[in-house]
Amino acid sequence: MSMTEIQEHEFAKFQGFIFDQAGITLSDAKKSLVSGRLAKRLAHYRLSSYSDYLKLLQGGSEPGEVQIAIDLLTTNETYFFREPKHFELLLKIARQATQENRGLRVWSAASSTGEEPYSIAMVLADAQAGLPWTVLGTDVSSRVLRHARIGHYQMERASNIPADFLKKYCLRGIGVEAGTILLQRELRERVQFSQVNLNKPLPALGQFDIIFLRNVLIYFSNDTKRQVVQRLLGHLRSGGHLLIGHSESLNDITSAVRAVAPSIYLKP
Repeated sequence: MSMTEIQEHEFAKFQGFIFDQAGITLSDAKKSLVSGRLAKRLAHYRLSSYSDYLKLLQGGSEPGEVQIAIDLLTTNETYFFREPKHFELLLKIARQATQENRGLRVWSAASSTGEEPYSIAMVLADAQAGLPWTVLGTDVSSRVLRHARIGHYQMERASNIPADFLKKYCLRGIGVEAGTILLQRELRERVQFSQVNLNKPLPALGQFDIIFLRNVLIYFSNDTKRQVVQRLLGHLRSGGHLLIGHSESLNDITSAVRAVAPSIYLKP
């Protein structure tokens, strides 16, 4: 059976839908991605067009379907210890805080399937042993958060994990689980995951020493970027760091932090 083609006016409506729901701006180049990821949902409901599927989403008869659509349209690739310079900074800050006998609070604001918050947790577990450090991982997608909480990954995703961390914090699968790793239970239990939509008022999350907001701003319009960054900075303590993706910038987005290195910002 051939896949139903999404029409231009239908794609425009889905652009509006995902912007309203998650603040994400889908470029015209994402048209094939939208049709590819939603095609199975049309088949599931035996719908003949994307307009019919959008009506289903907006009609409220299948409330759980909205979250499924969001999950399908917002999932992005990630991997362990992405952009190593950020983890070098994290280690430096963690060691300084350890000398002050202070556990860090770190927020991975777009944590996807968990590789980023678990990478953070490995650094803190090693540099702040015995201290009450905490890591929060949040994402708009409930599906990726379920994956993250399990902490089970294909071995190829572990290629950037330092060898000593791999040995200390990861269990290698055997038998039917060969070729996979499972994050150590004690490490998993130190990472809290929560569903949070950065495009809406944030829950009471407390203050953080470091916020990772990497490779997500590129999907937002400038107005949405300003709103999201303003919300997050309200949870960053004075003297704390905001880390964004190396392809991203806060130029014309906020003056509340100052750049101390490419993609690294300090809140005075």
